[in-house]
Amino acid sequence: MLITRLPTSLGPLLDRQHNVVSRGQLLAAGIDDGTTYRKVRAGHWQRLLPGIFLITSGSPGTEQRRVAAALFAGEQAQLTGLSVLHWYGFRSAPATDRVHVLIPHDVHRRSTGFVVVQRALSLDARARHGGVYWVTSPARAVVDACRGLTQLRDIRAIVAEAIQANHTTAKAIDAELRRAARSRTSLARRALGEVLAGVRSAPEAELRDITMRSKILPPILWNPTLTTLDGHRLPTPDGWIDDVGLALQVDSAEHHSRDTGWTNTLDRHNELAKHDVQVLHITPTEIRTVPRKVLAAIEQAYQARRASKVRARVIATPIAT
Repeated sequence: MLITRLPTSLGPLLDRQHNVVSRGQLLAAGIDDGTTYRKVRAGHWQRLLPGIFLITSGSPGTEQRRVAAALFAGEQAQLTGLSVLHWYGFRSAPATDRVHVLIPHDVHRRSTGFVVVQRALSLDARARHGGVYWVTSPARAVVDACRGLTQLRDIRAIVAEAIQANHTTAKAIDAELRRAARSRTSLARRALGEVLAGVRSAPEAELRDITMRSKILPPILWNPTLTTLDGHRLPTPDGWIDDVGLALQVDSAEHHSRDTGWTNTLDRHNELAKHDVQVLHITPTEIRTVPRKVLAAIEQAYQARRASKVRARVIATPIAT
């Protein structure tokens, strides 16, 4: 016969652990293996991982998976990778049901179910306590996540967001890349190099790739500071060709889907135009689907601008790195 009530001593623990509990915790509360087995068999509870149970029905949520992974991996484990980026609030991190955990090299655990276990010679000295589990620092989580990804666009987006949203610094990411050495870090190194060059999003990085193929265009500044001749700050363009005063602006559909986004774009455009700056607006879709057309349009605008001999009345300062 199934018991209908859990010991009251389990209440605070289950609240803190989002109804996820280990076999050891159940035994300590007086619930034997036979009772647990019957609960699982009847469908009232679920076995998420070896020795780890969810005492409700229904699919486990993201936080329940994180708790389960931590209980399975042990007290010294640190969660890292994509699941931790979501914990920090990264919008660019691809969705995942898997939880990546780091454990000391001398601890023997194997990956199972949705848990990916990695034995590490050195855990993250800057790990943070998340209440039930430890999570690696944003920089370590970024690098660990990127090492498991294969799409450069995803990696660019994560590295750019990490710095743009002030989750971490380029210096901290560089330190983690140096620690990881050459172990699946080439794409992350490339993305960090782009950020250090001033790029602040994946579409900007893709546009930079396109313009670097040109035999016509000079070097382009990315996200420089523009000021008027008397020192007044102007809107920052995504790309800037200084000798002709040509600004490149990557405009996303998401940004323009809001009335304020479109209004801000017009205001920025008009403010730059007052100082003889020409602005080219380019969408991420165009960058991905018609890169040759995009490059041709930029080259034509550049050549026409040179021929016109119009010069913008602004001062451009490269972004500090």
